[in-house]
Amino acid sequence: MIDVKSLKKEYGERTVLDIDTLEINDGEILAVAGANGSGKTTLLKILAGQIRPTGGELSLPGKKLYMPQQSYAFRGDLIKNVTLGNADREKAVKLLEKLGLSRLADKKAASLSGGELQRLSLCRILARTADLLLLDEPTSACDAKGAELVVEAIKEYRGETRCTVIMTTHSPALAMNAADRLIILNNGKIEADGPPAAVLNEPKTDWAKSFIAGWKI
Repeated sequence: MIDVKSLKKEYGERTVLDIDTLEINDGEILAVAGANGSGKTTLLKILAGQIRPTGGELSLPGKKLYMPQQSYAFRGDLIKNVTLGNADREKAVKLLEKLGLSRLADKKAASLSGGELQRLSLCRILARTADLLLLDEPTSACDAKGAELVVEAIKEYRGETRCTVIMTTHSPALAMNAADRLIILNNGKIEADGPPAAVLNEPKTDWAKSFIAGWKI
């Protein structure tokens, strides 16, 4: 279980994250939503060990993998990109097929579109094993079909590894289709928390109602 207590991140006098308590069960897929600047990426980076919190306590699984929002590629073809670091080639080939990239496997990664590059980055992550998967906006550059492939791949990976998945998103569809649970951040605080359908259809605060009303579903 992931256990977060009194977690804060401050930059000068500005508090960007202020979470009293957050527990995430093993094997859970959690979606984190909120407006720009609400603290989503900051939370993910703290959990990934990319930045240090100002205060608080964290209890985390051992092996973590983090996929930043900005996708990137290394020199070479797609297979080389996925197998860097001695990942299994057979697994890489299967992932490229699963994420709709097999026809491009021998192409240079630099030639990919934004959505293709994002799916390649996900392939690189899913070719490895982790206890905690941290994905920052994993479908932001994808079209509808690409997003569907991403959802299927994430759910299958969770099913195979039983890892915990935390992903930030601006997509209600991703939260509904992939996540077991959805939290919405408002100025660094948890405003809503529960099953995605309940959070989206039965908001409990005026702010949550307003935010969800403006969230395209």
